[in-house]
Amino acid sequence: MVTAPDDLLWARGLHYEHEGTPALRDVCLSVRAGEIVSVTGPRGSGKSTLLGCLSGRLVPGRGEVWFDGLPVHTLTASARERLRRGRFGWIGSEPHLLPELTVWENTALPLLLSGAGRREARRRACEWLERLDVGDFARSRPGALVQAQRQRVAIARALAHSPSVVFADEPTARLHQGERAQVLRTLTTAARSHRITVVLASHDARVAGVADRSAVLVDGRRVGEDAPSGVPAGTAGPSAGPGPEGRTECSLSV
Repeated sequence: MVTAPDDLLWARGLHYEHEGTPALRDVCLSVRAGEIVSVTGPRGSGKSTLLGCLSGRLVPGRGEVWFDGLPVHTLTASARERLRRGRFGWIGSEPHLLPELTVWENTALPLLLSGAGRREARRRACEWLERLDVGDFARSRPGALVQAQRQRVAIARALAHSPSVVFADEPTARLHQGERAQVLRTLTTAARSHRITVVLASHDARVAGVADRSAVLVDGRRVGEDAPSGVPAGTAGPSAGPGPEGRTECSLSV
């Protein structure tokens, strides 16, 4: 697989099965540093599984995942955990905040787990909460916030330790339309301002529209050509170079 000099994250020939059922089949993907890349497709197409493999949460049955020169697919479980804590951030469809902790303590958890002092962790957590317009709730418990506010806290938690990559798996699935657009704008603006790479999974094409580029999964396979934001797969420029059966070759960057 040929990668560009600024490719930060890439995968080749990924296969993964859930209890004998194929979830990923020969998936290739490459992401450049600072990009926001969406992975779209219908429910059950393998989007969450792909993010799990890219982030080291899951180990593919076959294939390779590389991040910044590290072979994620061959790392030990403890090494993958250190990588996730230090270099990756994660946002899911539910914020999963700890109810017994305050908002700032929830936000500071990745910093504290990586060895930051409590004062420094609190300062950085509160800075991100302010940037994401939930700073007034820093001393509150998560139960005092509405869903969209809790999701902003989850975004702050994912960004506070300055990760290289944030993986966002259906981050707006539980939100209303207006809240969805606002939360997405918050995430993408914060990521771009700090040059944080984002891999965003969603079955909603409107959510994918915030990305620089989009890749499509159907039944665990890549389909069509990589397309810029807002361009349907299969209509990208001639340089995209589709491979057999309309799928992109592994040498392409998303």
